[in-house]
Amino acid sequence: MKVAVLGGSFNPLHIGHLVLAEDVCVSLGYDRIFFIPVFSPPHKEMAGAASGTDRLEMIHCACASDSRFMAESCELERGGTSYTYDTIAFLEQKYSGVIEGKVGLIIGQDLAAEFYKWYRSDDLAGKTDIILAQRPEENTSEMLKTFSNHPSGDYTGITSTKYELGDFPYSHVLLDNPVLPVSSTEIRARIARGKSWRYLVPEPVYHYIIQRRLYGYKE
Repeated sequence: MKVAVLGGSFNPLHIGHLVLAEDVCVSLGYDRIFFIPVFSPPHKEMAGAASGTDRLEMIHCACASDSRFMAESCELERGGTSYTYDTIAFLEQKYSGVIEGKVGLIIGQDLAAEFYKWYRSDDLAGKTDIILAQRPEENTSEMLKTFSNHPSGDYTGITSTKYELGDFPYSHVLLDNPVLPVSSTEIRARIARGKSWRYLVPEPVYHYIIQRRLYGYKE
């Protein structure tokens, strides 16, 4: 079974996450996508976050109708700072004998420029097949800006004479995925302001948010 992971806060999970996951399955032949909600991300704060229990349950709701998608709670159960390397090592052990080849690691292009700062980035790149997903233009432009500011020479064990604009120095596949201009931040803000948001999330997630009165929802 070819397995890929899609990690994030999923605060909340939205239609863009599902569109991306399906494209990885269809375009690259993956059989299973694990949606892994982070407990505590190492490089950012989670503003306005729902509880881990609520975020996990929203993933369960969204994945219930598609057998290719599954929630994995290992980072919530592990606690502490959520390092992707530890998660991949855990999945390799948990699904030993089931996983075919390397685990696919889905990350957005906007995160690629900072990948060299990730915990054990070289080892993580060696353990996984990295899948770079296209993101909305404003996010991608920030990635290119960061790459253009990289110094020449060595960093984190990777040697290069120069990083051209947009280069990613690890072996990867660039996914030609649909890009939907939707974000969890925008959804939370629209809910809090009483704006429309229903069709930005899967139907079961919409009902869960209402039932739990998440993100400042008011009737």
